[in-house]
Amino acid sequence: MDLLAYIDRIPSGYSEAFYKERKYGLTKEIFNQGKSFKIFAEELGGNDFISLNYYLTNEKELLKPCEMPAEKVIDFLKEVKLS
Repeated sequence: MDLLAYIDRIPSGYSEAFYKERKYGLTKEIFNQGKSFKIFAEELGGNDFISLNYYLTNEKELLKPCEMPAEKVIDFLKEVKLS
C-alpha cells in the first residue's frame, strides 16, 4: 500500500472533493520539507469528517488517524475525487 501516492494527489491548501457522493472541504498542509502531512476533510452540509497525520521517517511510513479507524482514512485517500 503506497499511501504517499494517494496523499500526493491531493493539492496543498484548500480544495473541494467528493467522497461517497458527498462534498467535502479538504485541507492539506505539508511540514518538514515534505516529510509530514496533515489532512483534514469536512463534509459540507453534513457531519462527517476525515482527519489524519502522515509521517515519513528513514525507517518507515506512519499513518496516524485522528479519532477514527485507519480503514476509514485509507478508504478516503483511495476513493476521494477532487472537484
